[in-house]
Amino acid sequence: MYRSRLWTFREYSGFGSPEDTNRRYKFLISQGQTGLSVAFDLPTQLGLDPDHELAYPEVGKVGVSIPEVVSMSILFDGIDIGKITTSFTINATAAEILSMYITVAESRGGIDKAVLDGTIQNDILKEFIARNLYIYPPLHSMRYTTDIIAYTSKNLPKWHPISISGYHFREAGATAVQELAFTLADAIEYTNWVINRWKMNVDDFAPGLSFFFAATTNLFEEIAKFRAARRLYARIMKERFGAKKLESMKLKFHVQTSGAALTAQQPEVNIIRTTIQALAAVLGGAQSLHVNAYDEALALPTEKSVKLALRVQQVIAYESGVIDSIDPLGGSYYIEWLTDTIEEEVMKIIDYIDRLGGMTKAVEIGYPQRLLPSPRISIRRWLRRVK
Repeated sequence: MYRSRLWTFREYSGFGSPEDTNRRYKFLISQGQTGLSVAFDLPTQLGLDPDHELAYPEVGKVGVSIPEVVSMSILFDGIDIGKITTSFTINATAAEILSMYITVAESRGGIDKAVLDGTIQNDILKEFIARNLYIYPPLHSMRYTTDIIAYTSKNLPKWHPISISGYHFREAGATAVQELAFTLADAIEYTNWVINRWKMNVDDFAPGLSFFFAATTNLFEEIAKFRAARRLYARIMKERFGAKKLESMKLKFHVQTSGAALTAQQPEVNIIRTTIQALAAVLGGAQSLHVNAYDEALALPTEKSVKLALRVQQVIAYESGVIDSIDPLGGSYYIEWLTDTIEEEVMKIIDYIDRLGGMTKAVEIGYPQRLLPSPRISIRRWLRRVK
Protein backbone atom coordinates (compact mmCIF):
# COMPACT_ATOMS: atom_id res chain seq x y z
CA MET A 1 0.00 0.00 0.00
CA TYR A 2 1.23 3.55 0.65
CA ARG A 3 3.16 3.78 3.91
CA SER A 4 6.46 4.09 2.04
CA ARG A 5 5.29 5.44 -1.32
CA LEU A 6 2.12 7.12 -2.55
CA TRP A 7 0.36 6.16 -5.75
CA THR A 8 1.23 8.24 -8.85
CA PHE A 9 -1.03 11.25 -9.42
CA ARG A 10 -1.52 10.78 -13.16
CA GLU A 11 -4.20 12.98 -14.75
CA TYR A 12 -5.00 11.86 -18.31
CA SER A 13 -4.56 14.73 -20.76
CA GLY A 14 -4.13 15.46 -24.45
CA PHE A 15 -5.84 17.72 -26.99
CA GLY A 16 -5.16 19.84 -30.04
CA SER A 17 -1.56 20.37 -31.03
CA PRO A 18 1.59 19.18 -29.21
CA GLU A 19 2.09 22.77 -28.05
CA ASP A 20 -1.41 22.87 -26.50
CA THR A 21 -0.88 19.64 -24.60
CA ASN A 22 2.65 20.55 -23.53
CA ARG A 23 1.28 23.66 -21.82
CA ARG A 24 -1.31 21.54 -19.99
CA TYR A 25 1.37 19.07 -18.83
CA LYS A 26 3.50 21.86 -17.42
CA PHE A 27 0.48 23.30 -15.63
CA LEU A 28 -0.37 19.92 -14.09
CA ILE A 29 3.22 19.32 -12.99
CA SER A 30 3.26 22.78 -11.38
CA GLN A 31 0.14 21.79 -9.41
CA GLY A 32 1.66 18.58 -8.02
CA GLN A 33 1.00 15.91 -10.65
CA THR A 34 3.68 13.22 -10.38
CA GLY A 35 3.26 11.35 -13.69
CA LEU A 36 2.07 12.10 -17.21
CA SER A 37 -0.70 10.31 -19.12
CA VAL A 38 -1.02 11.00 -22.85
CA ALA A 39 -4.34 10.98 -24.72
CA PHE A 40 -3.97 10.67 -28.51
CA ASP A 41 -6.50 11.69 -31.14
CA LEU A 42 -8.17 9.01 -33.29
CA PRO A 43 -5.99 9.51 -36.40
CA THR A 44 -2.87 8.92 -34.29
CA GLN A 45 -4.47 5.86 -32.72
CA LEU A 46 -5.23 4.42 -36.16
CA GLY A 47 -2.00 5.39 -37.92
CA LEU A 48 -3.48 8.07 -40.19
CA ASP A 49 -1.62 11.28 -41.03
CA PRO A 50 -3.58 14.39 -40.01
CA ASP A 51 -3.90 15.47 -43.65
CA HIS A 52 -5.58 12.19 -44.65
CA GLU A 53 -9.15 12.73 -45.90
CA LEU A 54 -10.54 10.36 -43.25
CA ALA A 55 -8.54 12.00 -40.46
CA TYR A 56 -9.35 15.66 -41.03
CA PRO A 57 -12.55 15.94 -38.92
CA GLU A 58 -10.91 14.21 -35.92
CA VAL A 59 -7.47 15.83 -35.68
CA GLY A 60 -6.74 16.89 -32.10
CA LYS A 61 -10.29 16.27 -30.89
CA VAL A 62 -10.15 13.48 -28.31
CA GLY A 63 -6.41 13.69 -27.80
CA VAL A 64 -3.23 15.24 -29.11
CA SER A 65 -2.12 14.79 -32.72
CA ILE A 66 1.31 13.10 -32.92
CA PRO A 67 1.98 12.01 -36.52
CA GLU A 68 5.80 12.03 -36.37
CA VAL A 69 8.83 12.37 -34.10
CA VAL A 70 9.08 16.18 -34.25
CA SER A 71 5.60 16.44 -32.73
CA MET A 72 6.66 14.00 -30.00
CA SER A 73 9.66 16.20 -29.21
CA ILE A 74 7.45 19.29 -28.96
CA LEU A 75 5.00 17.40 -26.73
CA PHE A 76 7.72 16.92 -24.10
CA ASP A 77 9.60 20.19 -24.60
CA GLY A 78 11.01 21.38 -21.26
CA ILE A 79 10.01 18.14 -19.47
CA ASP A 80 12.69 15.77 -18.17
CA ILE A 81 11.52 12.44 -19.60
CA GLY A 82 14.50 10.73 -18.01
CA LYS A 83 12.94 11.33 -14.59
CA ILE A 84 9.15 11.55 -14.96
CA THR A 85 7.02 8.50 -15.73
CA THR A 86 4.83 8.67 -18.83
CA SER A 87 1.80 6.58 -19.75
CA PHE A 88 0.74 6.35 -23.41
CA THR A 89 -2.85 5.37 -24.16
CA ILE A 90 -2.12 3.86 -27.56
CA ASN A 91 -2.72 0.38 -28.96
CA ALA A 92 -2.82 -0.23 -32.72
CA THR A 93 0.22 2.02 -33.24
CA ALA A 94 1.96 1.35 -29.94
CA ALA A 95 5.34 0.40 -31.45
CA GLU A 96 5.46 3.57 -33.54
CA ILE A 97 4.67 5.83 -30.56
CA LEU A 98 7.18 4.07 -28.30
CA SER A 99 9.90 4.31 -30.96
CA MET A 100 9.27 8.08 -31.24
CA TYR A 101 9.58 8.45 -27.47
CA ILE A 102 12.86 6.51 -27.40
CA THR A 103 14.19 8.65 -30.27
CA VAL A 104 13.31 11.87 -28.44
CA ALA A 105 15.04 10.58 -25.29
CA GLU A 106 18.21 9.65 -27.14
CA SER A 107 18.29 13.04 -28.89
CA ARG A 108 18.30 14.85 -25.56
CA GLY A 109 21.83 14.43 -24.36
CA GLY A 110 21.72 10.72 -25.00
CA ILE A 111 19.13 9.65 -22.40
CA ASP A 112 19.49 5.87 -22.41
CA LYS A 113 16.26 4.02 -23.15
CA ALA A 114 17.10 1.73 -20.24
CA VAL A 115 16.24 4.56 -17.79
CA LEU A 116 12.87 5.40 -19.38
CA ASP A 117 10.00 4.67 -17.00
CA GLY A 118 6.36 4.48 -17.94
CA THR A 119 3.68 2.45 -19.65
CA ILE A 120 2.30 1.90 -23.13
CA GLN A 121 -1.25 0.57 -23.21
CA ASN A 122 -0.69 -1.88 -26.10
CA ASP A 123 -3.78 -3.96 -25.21
CA ILE A 124 -5.29 -4.92 -28.54
CA LEU A 125 -7.78 -7.54 -27.31
CA LYS A 126 -9.86 -4.98 -25.46
CA GLU A 127 -9.84 -2.82 -28.59
CA PHE A 128 -11.66 -5.59 -30.46
CA ILE A 129 -14.07 -6.17 -27.58
CA ALA A 130 -14.96 -2.70 -26.35
CA ARG A 131 -13.74 -0.04 -28.79
CA ASN A 132 -13.47 -1.39 -32.37
CA LEU A 133 -10.30 0.64 -32.95
CA TYR A 134 -7.79 -1.67 -34.60
CA ILE A 135 -5.80 -2.06 -37.82
CA TYR A 136 -4.93 -5.74 -38.17
CA PRO A 137 -7.01 -8.91 -37.59
CA PRO A 138 -6.72 -10.58 -34.15
CA LEU A 139 -3.86 -13.02 -34.78
CA HIS A 140 -1.64 -10.43 -36.45
CA SER A 141 -2.51 -7.91 -33.75
CA MET A 142 -1.45 -10.39 -31.07
CA ARG A 143 1.94 -10.81 -32.76
CA TYR A 144 2.36 -7.03 -32.77
CA THR A 145 1.40 -6.63 -29.12
CA THR A 146 3.45 -9.50 -27.73
CA ASP A 147 6.54 -8.62 -29.77
CA ILE A 148 6.53 -5.24 -28.01
CA ILE A 149 6.37 -7.01 -24.63
CA ALA A 150 9.34 -9.19 -25.55
CA TYR A 151 11.36 -6.23 -26.87
CA THR A 152 10.84 -3.98 -23.86
CA SER A 153 11.57 -6.76 -21.36
CA LYS A 154 15.02 -7.06 -22.90
CA ASN A 155 15.78 -3.42 -23.71
CA LEU A 156 13.69 -1.15 -21.45
CA PRO A 157 13.87 -2.79 -18.00
CA LYS A 158 11.89 -0.05 -16.22
CA TRP A 159 9.15 0.13 -18.85
CA HIS A 160 5.69 -1.46 -18.59
CA PRO A 161 5.04 -2.77 -22.12
CA ILE A 162 1.31 -3.27 -21.68
CA SER A 163 -1.56 -1.96 -19.60
CA ILE A 164 -4.11 -4.76 -19.68
CA SER A 165 -7.33 -2.81 -19.52
CA GLY A 166 -10.65 -3.52 -17.89
CA TYR A 167 -11.69 0.13 -17.85
CA HIS A 168 -13.07 0.02 -21.39
CA PHE A 169 -15.18 -3.08 -20.65
CA ARG A 170 -16.78 -1.34 -17.68
CA GLU A 171 -17.45 1.85 -19.60
CA ALA A 172 -19.08 -0.27 -22.35
CA GLY A 173 -21.51 -1.71 -19.80
CA ALA A 174 -19.72 -4.68 -18.22
CA THR A 175 -20.37 -5.63 -14.61
CA ALA A 176 -17.55 -5.60 -12.06
CA VAL A 177 -17.22 -9.38 -12.44
CA GLN A 178 -17.10 -9.21 -16.25
CA GLU A 179 -14.58 -6.35 -16.15
CA LEU A 180 -12.23 -8.35 -13.98
CA ALA A 181 -12.79 -11.69 -15.75
CA PHE A 182 -12.14 -10.33 -19.24
CA THR A 183 -9.07 -8.43 -18.06
CA LEU A 184 -7.48 -11.44 -16.39
CA ALA A 185 -8.38 -13.66 -19.36
CA ASP A 186 -6.57 -11.14 -21.58
CA ALA A 187 -3.56 -11.30 -19.24
CA ILE A 188 -3.52 -15.09 -19.49
CA GLU A 189 -3.65 -14.87 -23.30
CA TYR A 190 -0.80 -12.36 -23.56
CA THR A 191 1.33 -14.37 -21.15
CA ASN A 192 0.76 -17.57 -23.11
CA TRP A 193 1.64 -15.85 -26.35
CA VAL A 194 4.93 -14.40 -25.07
CA ILE A 195 5.96 -17.74 -23.57
CA ASN A 196 5.08 -19.71 -26.70
CA ARG A 197 6.17 -17.19 -29.36
CA TRP A 198 9.39 -16.02 -27.72
CA LYS A 199 10.20 -19.06 -25.53
CA MET A 200 10.65 -16.76 -22.56
CA ASN A 201 10.41 -17.68 -18.90
CA VAL A 202 7.45 -15.98 -17.25
CA ASP A 203 9.69 -14.29 -14.67
CA ASP A 204 11.64 -12.60 -17.46
CA PHE A 205 8.71 -10.42 -18.52
CA ALA A 206 5.82 -10.71 -16.03
CA PRO A 207 7.21 -8.04 -13.64
CA GLY A 208 6.59 -5.49 -16.40
CA LEU A 209 2.93 -6.35 -16.97
CA SER A 210 0.50 -3.74 -15.67
CA PHE A 211 -3.27 -3.25 -15.53
CA PHE A 212 -5.94 -0.57 -15.85
CA PHE A 213 -9.34 -0.68 -14.13
CA ALA A 214 -12.40 1.53 -13.72
CA ALA A 215 -13.69 2.78 -10.40
CA THR A 216 -17.43 3.33 -10.20
CA THR A 217 -19.45 4.81 -7.35
CA ASN A 218 -20.38 1.50 -5.66
CA LEU A 219 -17.69 1.87 -3.01
CA PHE A 220 -17.61 -1.58 -1.42
CA GLU A 221 -18.03 -3.50 -4.67
CA GLU A 222 -15.11 -1.64 -6.23
CA ILE A 223 -12.85 -2.20 -3.23
CA ALA A 224 -13.69 -5.91 -3.24
CA LYS A 225 -13.08 -6.05 -7.02
CA PHE A 226 -9.56 -4.67 -6.62
CA ARG A 227 -8.81 -7.02 -3.72
CA ALA A 228 -10.11 -10.00 -5.72
CA ALA A 229 -8.02 -8.92 -8.72
CA ARG A 230 -4.83 -8.90 -6.68
CA ARG A 231 -5.51 -12.33 -5.17
CA LEU A 232 -6.55 -13.94 -8.45
CA TYR A 233 -3.61 -12.57 -10.41
CA ALA A 234 -1.09 -13.80 -7.84
CA ARG A 235 -2.62 -17.26 -7.94
CA ILE A 236 -2.80 -17.35 -11.75
CA MET A 237 0.83 -16.34 -12.18
CA LYS A 238 2.08 -18.76 -9.52
CA GLU A 239 -0.09 -21.82 -10.20
CA ARG A 240 -0.80 -21.56 -13.94
CA PHE A 241 2.52 -20.15 -15.15
CA GLY A 242 4.92 -21.23 -12.41
CA ALA A 243 6.16 -17.74 -11.56
CA LYS A 244 8.85 -17.68 -8.87
CA LYS A 245 9.56 -13.97 -8.47
CA LEU A 246 7.34 -12.00 -6.11
CA GLU A 247 7.33 -9.14 -8.64
CA SER A 248 5.78 -11.47 -11.22
CA MET A 249 2.79 -12.07 -8.94
CA LYS A 250 2.12 -8.45 -7.99
CA LEU A 251 -0.83 -6.87 -9.78
CA LYS A 252 0.30 -3.33 -10.57
CA PHE A 253 -2.66 -1.28 -11.70
CA HIS A 254 -3.80 2.18 -12.71
CA VAL A 255 -7.37 3.32 -11.99
CA GLN A 256 -9.50 5.95 -13.68
CA THR A 257 -12.75 7.15 -12.21
CA SER A 258 -15.82 6.38 -14.31
CA GLY A 259 -16.49 8.62 -17.28
CA ALA A 260 -19.83 6.92 -17.84
CA ALA A 261 -20.97 7.98 -14.38
CA LEU A 262 -20.51 11.70 -15.12
CA THR A 263 -23.57 13.79 -15.84
CA ALA A 264 -23.85 16.98 -17.89
CA GLN A 265 -26.67 18.11 -15.61
CA GLN A 266 -25.47 19.64 -12.33
CA PRO A 267 -21.84 18.87 -13.24
CA GLU A 268 -20.51 19.98 -9.85
CA VAL A 269 -22.13 16.86 -8.34
CA ASN A 270 -19.60 14.86 -10.34
CA ILE A 271 -16.97 16.00 -7.82
CA ILE A 272 -18.74 13.92 -5.17
CA ARG A 273 -18.95 10.90 -7.48
CA THR A 274 -15.28 11.01 -8.47
CA THR A 275 -14.17 11.45 -4.86
CA ILE A 276 -15.98 8.26 -3.83
CA GLN A 277 -14.55 6.44 -6.84
CA ALA A 278 -11.01 7.66 -6.14
CA LEU A 279 -11.32 6.56 -2.51
CA ALA A 280 -12.32 3.08 -3.68
CA ALA A 281 -9.20 2.90 -5.85
CA VAL A 282 -6.96 3.90 -2.96
CA LEU A 283 -8.58 1.52 -0.47
CA GLY A 284 -8.22 -1.19 -3.13
CA GLY A 285 -4.48 -0.62 -3.56
CA ALA A 286 -4.00 1.22 -6.88
CA GLN A 287 -0.46 2.24 -7.87
CA SER A 288 -1.62 5.06 -10.16
CA LEU A 289 -4.80 7.14 -10.32
CA HIS A 290 -6.63 9.53 -12.64
CA VAL A 291 -9.63 11.44 -11.32
CA ASN A 292 -12.00 12.76 -13.98
CA ALA A 293 -12.71 16.47 -14.02
CA TYR A 294 -16.28 17.40 -13.14
CA ASP A 295 -16.99 19.05 -16.51
CA GLU A 296 -15.84 16.18 -18.77
CA ALA A 297 -19.43 15.26 -19.67
CA LEU A 298 -19.55 18.64 -21.41
CA ALA A 299 -16.10 19.21 -22.91
CA LEU A 300 -12.38 18.86 -22.37
CA PRO A 301 -11.57 19.88 -18.79
CA THR A 302 -10.55 23.43 -18.04
CA GLU A 303 -7.50 24.29 -15.95
CA LYS A 304 -9.84 24.98 -13.04
CA SER A 305 -11.63 21.64 -13.22
CA VAL A 306 -8.52 19.52 -13.81
CA LYS A 307 -6.76 21.24 -10.90
CA LEU A 308 -9.72 20.41 -8.67
CA ALA A 309 -9.57 16.77 -9.82
CA LEU A 310 -5.91 16.66 -8.83
CA ARG A 311 -6.79 18.21 -5.47
CA VAL A 312 -9.20 15.32 -4.81
CA GLN A 313 -6.25 12.92 -4.99
CA GLN A 314 -4.09 15.16 -2.81
CA VAL A 315 -6.72 15.50 -0.08
CA ILE A 316 -7.18 11.73 0.03
CA ALA A 317 -3.41 11.24 0.15
CA TYR A 318 -2.44 13.90 2.67
CA GLU A 319 -5.52 14.58 4.80
CA SER A 320 -7.76 11.50 5.01
CA GLY A 321 -5.43 9.11 6.87
CA VAL A 322 -6.40 6.14 4.67
CA ILE A 323 -2.78 5.62 3.64
CA ASP A 324 -1.69 4.72 7.16
CA SER A 325 -2.78 1.07 7.05
CA ILE A 326 -2.21 -1.81 4.64
CA ASP A 327 -5.54 -3.16 3.34
CA PRO A 328 -7.52 -1.09 5.87
CA LEU A 329 -10.82 -2.88 5.19
CA GLY A 330 -9.34 -6.36 5.42
CA GLY A 331 -11.23 -8.46 7.97
CA SER A 332 -14.55 -6.72 7.41
CA TYR A 333 -17.17 -9.47 7.10
CA TYR A 334 -18.91 -7.79 4.18
CA ILE A 335 -15.72 -6.90 2.29
CA GLU A 336 -14.24 -10.38 2.72
CA TRP A 337 -17.50 -12.07 1.62
CA LEU A 338 -17.83 -9.78 -1.39
CA THR A 339 -14.18 -10.34 -2.36
CA ASP A 340 -14.67 -14.13 -2.21
CA THR A 341 -17.90 -13.94 -4.21
CA ILE A 342 -16.38 -11.80 -6.98
CA GLU A 343 -13.36 -14.09 -7.16
CA GLU A 344 -15.58 -17.17 -7.51
CA GLU A 345 -17.74 -15.62 -10.25
CA VAL A 346 -14.71 -14.34 -12.16
CA MET A 347 -13.17 -17.80 -12.26
CA LYS A 348 -16.35 -19.23 -13.81
CA ILE A 349 -15.96 -16.87 -16.78
CA ILE A 350 -12.22 -17.50 -17.09
CA ASP A 351 -12.80 -21.26 -17.05
CA TYR A 352 -15.37 -20.88 -19.85
CA ILE A 353 -12.96 -18.78 -21.93
CA ASP A 354 -10.31 -21.47 -21.40
CA ARG A 355 -12.74 -24.03 -22.81
CA LEU A 356 -13.28 -21.84 -25.87
CA GLY A 357 -9.54 -21.96 -26.55
CA GLY A 358 -8.42 -18.70 -24.95
CA MET A 359 -9.29 -15.04 -25.35
CA THR A 360 -8.13 -14.63 -28.95
CA LYS A 361 -10.46 -17.42 -30.00
CA ALA A 362 -13.23 -15.97 -27.83
CA VAL A 363 -12.83 -12.59 -29.54
CA GLU A 364 -12.89 -14.17 -33.01
CA ILE A 365 -16.25 -15.82 -32.29
CA GLY A 366 -17.59 -12.71 -30.55
CA TYR A 367 -18.17 -14.15 -27.06
CA PRO A 368 -17.11 -11.18 -24.88
CA GLN A 369 -18.56 -8.70 -27.36
CA ARG A 370 -22.01 -10.27 -27.03
CA LEU A 371 -21.99 -9.85 -23.25
CA LEU A 372 -21.61 -6.08 -23.45
CA PRO A 373 -24.79 -4.01 -23.88
CA SER A 374 -23.54 -2.16 -26.96
CA PRO A 375 -23.94 -4.17 -30.19
CA ARG A 376 -20.55 -5.38 -31.44
CA ILE A 377 -19.71 -6.90 -34.79
CA SER A 378 -18.28 -10.43 -34.68
CA ILE A 379 -14.64 -10.45 -35.76
CA ARG A 380 -15.30 -13.69 -37.62
CA ARG A 381 -17.98 -11.92 -39.70
CA TRP A 382 -15.61 -9.01 -40.27
CA LEU A 383 -12.86 -11.32 -41.48
CA ARG A 384 -15.26 -12.97 -43.94
CA ARG A 385 -16.37 -9.56 -45.17
CA VAL A 386 -12.85 -8.28 -45.97
CA LYS A 387 -11.70 -11.46 -47.73
